[in-house]
Amino acid sequence: MKSRYRLAGYLAGTVAARTGDDTSGPALLLLGLSATGSVTVASSLLAGLTISSAVGGPVFGALLDRSPRPGRMLAGALAAYAAGLLVILLALGHVPTPVLVGVAVLAGVLGPALTGGWTAQLPLVAGKADLRRGSALDGLTYNVASLGGPALAGALATAAGAPAAVAVSIGLVLLAVPAAWTLPARPSAREDAKGASEAGDARERPERGAEREPLWRDLTAGLSVITRHPRLRRATLTTTVSFAGAGVLTVCAPLLGTRLTGESGYGTLLLSALAASALVANMVLARRPPAVPDRVILLGTLPIAAGSALAAAAGSPATAVVAAVLAGLGQGPQLIAVLAVRHRDAPERLRGQVFTTAASLKISAFAVGSAVAGPLAEHSVPAALLTGAGVQLLAALVYLLSGPRSGQQLPGDRPHGLLVGPSGVAAGQPE
Repeated sequence: MKSRYRLAGYLAGTVAARTGDDTSGPALLLLGLSATGSVTVASSLLAGLTISSAVGGPVFGALLDRSPRPGRMLAGALAAYAAGLLVILLALGHVPTPVLVGVAVLAGVLGPALTGGWTAQLPLVAGKADLRRGSALDGLTYNVASLGGPALAGALATAAGAPAAVAVSIGLVLLAVPAAWTLPARPSAREDAKGASEAGDARERPERGAEREPLWRDLTAGLSVITRHPRLRRATLTTTVSFAGAGVLTVCAPLLGTRLTGESGYGTLLLSALAASALVANMVLARRPPAVPDRVILLGTLPIAAGSALAAAAGSPATAVVAAVLAGLGQGPQLIAVLAVRHRDAPERLRGQVFTTAASLKISAFAVGSAVAGPLAEHSVPAALLTGAGVQLLAALVYLLSGPRSGQQLPGDRPHGLLVGPSGVAAGQPE
């Protein structure tokens, strides 16, 4: 019963934090457009908020894995992220844009705290017995946030102005702070050993202090695991490229809404239509989870590409909605599948670093896509959307070229009696 209450608190926190995160991006984009009238300035603020996560992910993941109370660190990161958004909200129009882009970059370092930082703590809350169910529910919170965030940003920006949308995103992130603060502490070395003994595991576990590497080495450990493990590498590379295409679609959505209806807020509602279809697809997928989630990652890129291409050709709001729904049918299952692959293949000791590093790579790719989309969309929105569709096809090609070789034995496939070392390769096996 206690684990159920903990899981409920965890899910409440993730919904608040991720909805705040998914509201902040479109809200900041709309704030830049309303305050300056420049697509380039607006997309630069969004890109600044996301591009620095490439640095923040590995650092934050390493610190989380080393912390006995990771929830406290997560709570501090959420508060600092909200503070960065508040500075941008209050200073836009009064401070030079490059300075505010710099503030966005600093806040964006903490972006992985709202995504992978939460998911990495799920085993502490759900336990091994409920991890599969907890992982499915955790994946749905991404969909709920993706559904509510853009819709909230669009509705608030239309009704009360873009500053109100940014203010609400700040409030949602802060609302998650208590849930993060009360996350369970990491088990001590003695508790780990006791759990292993009760599970019938006769391995001798070293003391936590003895197994700890220097921080500078830990900073690259997550990336090393991802690079060395073929399935993790393939999943990460594919979704990273795909997320660059998602950045293009996000920047183009308000502009497409303006072109079709005269209201930029309508464009953010298109993102909610995308999220709604992703949520429905994932609810179906949760009832019949695929035996091989890796394949879903590949199949998910194709509807996203088709949706982006259809949006480029859209001549009416109805066609744009169909395009958004089509993209969501690929984007939702792709997310659930990559989370399943990470939970399956990431070494337990480096779980936080794998999740935050992978999240930071995706967020940074999103930043690159949104930064490129700004100038492209100012010239031609359809051309920018077609570029996004091409990026999704490139992601599918990356999947086909980056997987494990036929018959290759992987760390996750080895007998349970083998230890997995810091690099993700079984101890005693050649790297």
